[in-house]
Amino acid sequence: MEAALKIPETMTTAEFLAWDAPGKLWQLIEGTPRATAPPSPAHGAIQAEIARLLGNHLVEPGSPCRFISTPGVGLRARARQNFRIPDLGVTCLPVEQEGMLQEPVLLIEILSPTNKAETWSNVWTYTTIPSVREILIVRSDEIGAELVRRQADGTWPEQALALREGELTLENIGFSYSLADLYRGIPLERRSG
Repeated sequence: MEAALKIPETMTTAEFLAWDAPGKLWQLIEGTPRATAPPSPAHGAIQAEIARLLGNHLVEPGSPCRFISTPGVGLRARARQNFRIPDLGVTCLPVEQEGMLQEPVLLIEILSPTNKAETWSNVWTYTTIPSVREILIVRSDEIGAELVRRQADGTWPEQALALREGELTLENIGFSYSLADLYRGIPLERRSG
């Protein structure tokens, strides 16, 4: 009988980055490695559509910025114990082969009904990263999103801006697109309220 794989109970970010994690996507949350569940088909389709749109947008004008799918990001607060993995990120620096995404300016999370608390916890920890200007949270169970944008004075709003229709605008990278079109081919409806 094969021995059960032992997962470390705690580790530092440096240990986590050197760890040969077993076959799943892992995050380090307050020093504890946690596996993430595979995304639902709707989650994956929305992530792929946003990646396609952002990739095309950033290539066309010759922008130095590029999007990265499931990038690892380090946090400023409690950096030795935290390494999170948003669904998508944008940086305007050259992409390194290993480690974490350097100086992300935009981070995107796809919000699934089963991971709301974890996703929102991640969102608010992303605000500790000095380079981040915008955080987009896209719903996977209905057409809608929330946007958190760093204010001119460098602070963050207490609440996210709810988007239910119209244009989604990401100011930092000059991206504007119909919110409903992010859900191309996914049978979701807008909910009132």
